[in-house]
Amino acid sequence: MTSESPAAPERATTLGVAFGFGAYLIWGFLPLYFTALAPTGPWETLGWRVIFSLVLCAILLFATRGWRRVFAIVRTPRTLGWTAVAGILIYVNWQVFLLASQTGHVLEASLGYFINPIATVLLAVLVLHERLRPLQWAAIGVAAVAVAVIVVFYGSVPWTALILSASFALYGLVKKVKLSRVDPVSGLTFETAWLTPLAIVQLVVVSATTGITLGHGGAGHTILLALAGAVTAVPLLLFAAATQRVSLTTTGLLQFAAPILQFVTGAFLLHEAMPPERWLGFAIIWVACALLIVDMSLAGRRARNARLARVSLDPLP
Repeated sequence: MTSESPAAPERATTLGVAFGFGAYLIWGFLPLYFTALAPTGPWETLGWRVIFSLVLCAILLFATRGWRRVFAIVRTPRTLGWTAVAGILIYVNWQVFLLASQTGHVLEASLGYFINPIATVLLAVLVLHERLRPLQWAAIGVAAVAVAVIVVFYGSVPWTALILSASFALYGLVKKVKLSRVDPVSGLTFETAWLTPLAIVQLVVVSATTGITLGHGGAGHTILLALAGAVTAVPLLLFAAATQRVSLTTTGLLQFAAPILQFVTGAFLLHEAMPPERWLGFAIIWVACALLIVDMSLAGRRARNARLARVSLDPLP
């Protein structure tokens, strides 16, 4: 009987970190891609994102002979139902992010993804009944202050940020708790399949109102729009693969890569307005994120030390 190599978990973790960072790197620069799709609007873009993502998933399933896994999900109604829930959550996230990216609100979108890890921690309390550590409570409290400051001084509720953080935190929870045994390609296949009828309706409405832009903006624009499936599916597949290989702590730490890149994109590449009250709101939320990062790092260190202590106490074979 052979035993698993001691290095196998470390290789899986390293691979998971690479997958996760790749996902967040792509998400970080997505606003630049979406702004390059003009004059295609957010409603048409989402329609093509869903359809082209489903096509890409079908190709991957054929290439990897993964149809048995798909049929196994079909035979499990509860799992099938949770893929529909995941699809709805990611639809909300995609549509709101597209609206933000293509209407000059990239900074508010980045704020949402800064809040997202804190929303994930809050869900752990409300849904999984986990007990929070003091620094986690502090991070949630500081984040609430940041939102309040933005509402009072900036004069509006950051709905885009709140919807983005809530939808993706819920999506991550569903993927981790209910769909952890579903492989990434099969999971995304079902999520986009559930959304395809809605995508078709959106494209029909766009065609009847403003008109479809696919194929009418030149070869370069057509290629960019056709790549919507790849830029949608690839980071989600990487994200799903990462959640299966690394802890929620590591996933939470990696999550900060995307909003940092989105903030840089919005403030310095797309030159969105950053009045003092917005800087203040971001500064406070960064304090909350710093508290969460410190807590995650300390918790990860304690967990590693505990594992090493258990290994050192095990009797020799």
